[in-house]
Amino acid sequence: MQDSATWTFNGEIVGHFDEHIERSVPLYAQGHQLVLAISDYFIGPESWVIDLGCSTGQLTQYLAQRAAKKSGRVLAVDSIPAMIAKAQERCIEHANIDWACEDLLAIDWPHADFIVAYYTLQFIPPKCRQVVLDRIYDRLNWGGAFVWFEKVRAPDARFQDIMTGLYTDYKLEQGYSSDAILKKARQLKQVLAPFSTQGNRELLARAGFVDTMTVFKHVCFEGVLAIK
Repeated sequence: MQDSATWTFNGEIVGHFDEHIERSVPLYAQGHQLVLAISDYFIGPESWVIDLGCSTGQLTQYLAQRAAKKSGRVLAVDSIPAMIAKAQERCIEHANIDWACEDLLAIDWPHADFIVAYYTLQFIPPKCRQVVLDRIYDRLNWGGAFVWFEKVRAPDARFQDIMTGLYTDYKLEQGYSSDAILKKARQLKQVLAPFSTQGNRELLARAGFVDTMTVFKHVCFEGVLAIK
């Protein structure tokens, strides 16, 4: 039997990633605007901003614009070379971006005032996730912020059934067929591993974050603001 866990961010997906993700994640673009609005409270003179999992650079370009107004810089990180190449092409006019095509645990992060993980950490192996959160806390300057958007699991089986049904209906409305939805679910086994809201809050607490707040919630998609 063929292994069903075959989803990858390499290959053909890079060329149509933007369209795919906007159809797959409700309010994806609106979430970007929320992140940018929040960033205005934390990006200061010569601040570093870190975009973890920049993919094709949609959010990166806007963060670079925000940072440039205050002589700040952005470090954009992604482990997929084709994604970095696409992002560099999109952001060619922004000279204040440094690029890192490496694993999150391998790079040397600058101390930053604003760090974003926009639907990124859910793809990090669970055994490594606490290490990443610990490093985010360590690299944030005091008073800096971490904005974390993530797909989350429900607190119990009944709510999970409801959330799965609502999300399936959403994807059907976006034009995905039932077969495509089922195929994608099978492909994402062992690739996408979301935690519950409580599980994510516990990760943040163990890393050292005390001040946290939910800033976005739509069915199984959630955004959290954590301030050091």
